[in-house]
Amino acid sequence: MVKIAPTSSQPTSDVEPAVYVIDDDAGVRDSLGLLFRSVGLRAELFRSANEFLQRKLPPNPSCLVLDVRLPGLSGFELHAELTRVNIQIPIIFITAHGDIPMSVRAMKAGAVDFITKPFRDQDMLDAVTAAITRDRTRLDAERARFDLQGLFTSLTSREQEVMALVATGLMNKQIAAHVGLSEITVKIHRGHAMKKMHAKSLADLVKMAEALGI
Repeated sequence: MVKIAPTSSQPTSDVEPAVYVIDDDAGVRDSLGLLFRSVGLRAELFRSANEFLQRKLPPNPSCLVLDVRLPGLSGFELHAELTRVNIQIPIIFITAHGDIPMSVRAMKAGAVDFITKPFRDQDMLDAVTAAITRDRTRLDAERARFDLQGLFTSLTSREQEVMALVATGLMNKQIAAHVGLSEITVKIHRGHAMKKMHAKSLADLVKMAEALGI
């Protein structure tokens, strides 16, 4: 089953984006590979969904150009399987047999675009650019949350508790009564938490707690 490698600390702006093409037509695969490589994108080509499912994906900005009709798993079935295992790669569906109900189904399922063959190169490049931009934004948000989680883990259990209570809107005096500490001790724990989390203000600390879901 396809897997995503662990989140990287490297900014996505420094990482080469990739386009994965799944189409059982060798001519379509090859022409798309040439098109994407001509604009500096890394392209990987697959004949079937099952072949793609054997690939371990790096945590790079990427998208999937996916034919609707494939041998074995169809494009829609692959999309459903990726969704089931929480792989959020943006998908552009392509087909030679498109119709309005099919395109509506694809867009409702979360596809970035639905393109009917034959297509203009520029339309495909525009769709891929939008998909990679979306994925870059998602990966940047995941990396930021990963970094925040690392900072939160560095807090002592008491500092984590105080941070969580601060995020609920309680004042130091209320927190002190809740956890059975003096108000000055709560202030010290809060200060340590802010320093370790690199929070510039109490509002920053609250936003961090919300981002972490605590």
